[in-house]
Amino acid sequence: MKHDAIVTQPVVDTDRFMLRPLRRSDKGLIELHAGDLAVARMTTSIPHPLPPGMTEAYIERALSAERTEDVWAIDGTKDGGEELMGVIGLKRLSEVEKQCEVGFWVAPAFWNTGLASAAVQALIDANPCEHGTMFASVFQDNPASARVLTHCGFQYLGDAESYSVARQATVPTWTYSRKMK
Repeated sequence: MKHDAIVTQPVVDTDRFMLRPLRRSDKGLIELHAGDLAVARMTTSIPHPLPPGMTEAYIERALSAERTEDVWAIDGTKDGGEELMGVIGLKRLSEVEKQCEVGFWVAPAFWNTGLASAAVQALIDANPCEHGTMFASVFQDNPASARVLTHCGFQYLGDAESYSVARQATVPTWTYSRKMK
């Protein structure tokens, strides 16, 4: 069995949770939560049902030194909570222009608790990759995630569409950006 690699991305600590690099031991909770159709259908990349080996491959990509996205577990153990309540990531878009795209999902048990907003705000405050602009997009039938973004200072840019693997369809999106300090 492989041991967790040392991933060069910081832990982001808050009063309620910490954002930490993924670990191979997160596999079960990722499969439990991301395997929920309600979660998968609000993402572009999570299929439903989850195929065998997909979670392991996702974690391996997150641990790779050549990764193009930094991924953090939203870990609530510091406050007596669950070890993995969701996942948040920053995908590098342009190193020259210092741009990234934030993406996140939260387990249904933590919906409407402010967890997603707090996790996005924690990454904004930490700005671990020193980006100048963050982008994000959400499906138009997911107004809760749109509220997370606007609550965290993202500005609406326009409409677009993205393919959802779980839905096996192209879905209308709202696109947002946020200039960093």
